[in-house]
Amino acid sequence: MTLTGSGSAHDPPAGAAPRRSAAPFPAREHGPPRRLDQRVALVTGASSGIGAATARRFATDGWQLLLSGRDRRRLEQTAFGTTAVVLPADLAAPDGPRLLARSALHTTGRVDVLVAGAGIGWAGPFAGMPHTDIDRVLALDLNATLHLVREVLPAMIAAGHGRVVLLGSVAGCVGVREEAVYSAAKAALAAFSEALRRELRGTGVGVTLVVAGPVDTPFHARRDRPHHRSHPRRVPPGRVADALWEAVRDDRDQVYVPAWLALPDRLRALAPGMSRRLLNRFG
Repeated sequence: MTLTGSGSAHDPPAGAAPRRSAAPFPAREHGPPRRLDQRVALVTGASSGIGAATARRFATDGWQLLLSGRDRRRLEQTAFGTTAVVLPADLAAPDGPRLLARSALHTTGRVDVLVAGAGIGWAGPFAGMPHTDIDRVLALDLNATLHLVREVLPAMIAAGHGRVVLLGSVAGCVGVREEAVYSAAKAALAAFSEALRRELRGTGVGVTLVVAGPVDTPFHARRDRPHHRSHPRRVPPGRVADALWEAVRDDRDQVYVPAWLALPDRLRALAPGMSRRLLNRFG
């Protein structure tokens, strides 16, 4: 039974004391001064993995980046060579999302795209999962994301444009054994994305759900039980970042990485019995 980190803002050092709520560290900008006409993307979980790859992909397209995570040094590595502003923050703290949103909007005056990429996982039988870990996974993967969206959304609506990007998972579509709480959190994000998308119709603000399979990041390497399934194979984080960027560019509501992962999701809806049999064998 192991807790797994995603390389996100919330991976604490072993034996760390409970975190106290605090405002983000002062922002630090890299590279030449930003242009006032640049589009702005706030990326959480940008210390490594999908978040870092996403930041680099947006930077190549000329976006102004606001990068958030708990590890300033790793954020600065991601930001190197760009005009990115580093905003270390603890989204697990009760007022963490509010403070990050306030700092982001104060820094650039706008957020055109929010990429909510921070999160953790947990592997092992649910019956043996500590209560504290249940709370922690839900707090980081679900609650912190919802609160951050809530803090950033009013500015997008007022501006009449914007996009919220949520990182889902195939686990949230079909359920993965011994990842019950992680699956539940990702399923909730999928439902949230659909409900919010309908609510925002006509505002100019869109919602994109990125449904990814296993990705070759520290998310799996940091647990005692690495990804051992032959299928689906792990994809590089850059592939997810490319698909995410294209979805934002094309105003797409949902994207699967790899694309064939849409099939299990559709099979569950069309033939639930067959889907359960396949998942019992391979899932």
